[in-house]
Amino acid sequence: MSREVTKKEIEHIARLAMLDCSGESFDTLADDMRSIVRMVNELRQLDLPDVSPEEDRLRVNAWREDEVKASLAREDILKNAPGQNQGGFTVPKIVE
Repeated sequence: MSREVTKKEIEHIARLAMLDCSGESFDTLADDMRSIVRMVNELRQLDLPDVSPEEDRLRVNAWREDEVKASLAREDILKNAPGQNQGGFTVPKIVE
């Protein structure tokens, strides 16, 4: 199934993603989305009878060992925060 992504669909996706785009930025987003859909459609047309959808996932080890690494100092992280309290970030309340 191959069809072009409509302007209305792109506007809906942008709204869901809380993207503020208009004019040239909307055109760029639309071009990018259409390009992605075209690539997916090309992949769907590949004839891969000997490859199961799960095959690649079985070869990848997503459960790697944890590694302890040095992190940034809390003071360095918080120094550019617009708000902080008790060593953490403060954010606007959005849920009552």
